[in-house]
Amino acid sequence: MTTRRLFSCMVAAGPATLIASPQLGKIFEKWSGKGTTLSDSRIAEGLKEALKIGAGNAVNLTSQKDGFLLNQAIKILLPEPLQKAEKAMRLVGMGKKLDELVVGMNRAAEAATPFAKQIFMDAIMSMTFADAKALLKGSDTAVTDFFKEKTTTQLTELFRPPVVKVMGEVGLTKQWNSLFATVKKMKFLKADSIDLEGYVVTKSLSGLFHVLGQEETKIRKDPAARVTTVLKDVFGAKLP
Repeated sequence: MTTRRLFSCMVAAGPATLIASPQLGKIFEKWSGKGTTLSDSRIAEGLKEALKIGAGNAVNLTSQKDGFLLNQAIKILLPEPLQKAEKAMRLVGMGKKLDELVVGMNRAAEAATPFAKQIFMDAIMSMTFADAKALLKGSDTAVTDFFKEKTTTQLTELFRPPVVKVMGEVGLTKQWNSLFATVKKMKFLKADSIDLEGYVVTKSLSGLFHVLGQEETKIRKDPAARVTTVLKDVFGAKLP
C-alpha cells in the first residue's frame, strides 16, 4: 500500500486510528527526521569537522596582534619564579624589562600559533568511531578535552621548533638572555630552572586549547555556528 493511500484510508477511518497507528507514526518520524539514527561514521565526521572549524577559528583569533596579550584568559604571564620576585625586581628598576618580556612572550605565541593549524589537522584524524558517540553526549568541551589529552605530548614536540624560531625573530630570545644575565645573579631566584622556550610552548598550546574549547561550545549551543551540513546533522540531532 502506498503512503498516500495508507494516509487516505486512515483519515477515512477517523482521528482515533490516526493517533493509534504505529506505522503512520514511523512515517511522520521519517518525514520530520526525528526517527533518523546517526551512524558512528557520521558522528565521527561531525566531531572532526567541529575540530577542524574550531581549530581554524582558534588559530585565527589567537594569531592576530594582541590575540594573546589582550585576552586575559590566555595572556602569558611571567614564569612563576619571576612572578614571586616581581615586586623586588621592579623596586630595583627592572620593571621595563619585565614588561618587555611579557609582551615578547605573547607576541611569540601570536606569531607561532599559525604553525599549529596543520598539526591540529593531522592529529584530528586520530579520532576513532568508538570515541565518537560518547564525546557527542559529553560536556560542552568534551571533544576539545579528549583531543587535548590525546595529542598534547605530540603537539608540544612538534610545536616547539616553530615557537623557538619565532622567539628569535621577534627578539624575545635576546630580551630573555639580557634579563637572565641579571636574574641569575639574584640568589633568591631559581633562575637555572626556567626553560623559557618550554614555558612559552606550554602556555601557547594551553591558550589555543582554551579558545578551541570556546569554539566547540559555540557549535554545540549556537545553531548559527554550525556552518556546514554535517555540523547541522550531528549537533542538531537529539540522540537517545
